[in-house]
Amino acid sequence: MSAFANIVAGGVFHAAVLFLVAAGLQLVFGVQKIVNLACGSFYALGAYFGITFIGYAHQFGVSEWLLLPGLVVSGILLGFIGPPIERLLRTVYDRDESFQLLLTFALVLMFEDVFKFVWGANPRSLDSGYLIYGTIIAGDFSIPVYNLLVITAAIAVATGLGAFLQGTNYGRILRATAENRAMAEALGVNVRRIYAAVFTLGTVLGTTAGALVVPTAAASLDMAIEFVIEAFAVVVIGGLGSMRGALAGALIVGLIRALSIVFYPEFEVLAIYLIVIAVLIFRPAGLFGRSLA
Repeated sequence: MSAFANIVAGGVFHAAVLFLVAAGLQLVFGVQKIVNLACGSFYALGAYFGITFIGYAHQFGVSEWLLLPGLVVSGILLGFIGPPIERLLRTVYDRDESFQLLLTFALVLMFEDVFKFVWGANPRSLDSGYLIYGTIIAGDFSIPVYNLLVITAAIAVATGLGAFLQGTNYGRILRATAENRAMAEALGVNVRRIYAAVFTLGTVLGTTAGALVVPTAAASLDMAIEFVIEAFAVVVIGGLGSMRGALAGALIVGLIRALSIVFYPEFEVLAIYLIVIAVLIFRPAGLFGRSLA
């Protein structure tokens, strides 16, 4: 039983990180109708920059206890890349989806070369361990406190995004723009500013997720592609544009991945995509998505 609990805890931690990336992907698609393949690159950029940021922070004498807030800050700082990339994407907003996919995939390739140029081809990792926060042990069950803090942060983000979108005037404007861009513009909404803000928020969610994962995993060149595959599996399972779907899909993918790694590692990717295929067959819009008329 304890072994199973350890597996579930690991799966939920991965789901928490995955949710942050998928939430950004869902937000951008829901408002801007852009399928952003570059979300995996934002995740990888957050991981690489988080390692560099924490390394310099330690050189200046910053306490290791500030590891978690330092990683969050490093992810937020990368939000400055959002507006110029969104401006580039404006050229394909009203064009066929294939142009959007080609442009965002080109960004993936460009970011990969940036990672090679700045950080090199070898994997990078943090020198300091995340176990500084301690570990909760109950019999054979154990979970690092850092993992619990990340899970709590993901829950807080999910709750905050829901409250923001449903309970604030700006959130209502975002939802109105997502429903009918032309009508929102006719009512005086600055849609370009809305798009820039949404894309920047989606970028920050991705970079912060990448930063939060580096204490437990090394940053590498292939992590962008690997993670975008999982993020799109989450989106397909949960439903495009649904934040509840992102949360449910992330939990499903995270738990399936954790169970597969323990019992049959070769089955890891296949298990996830068997679920994706089943959802596409029996509920094409996803668990929480809306069918298009």
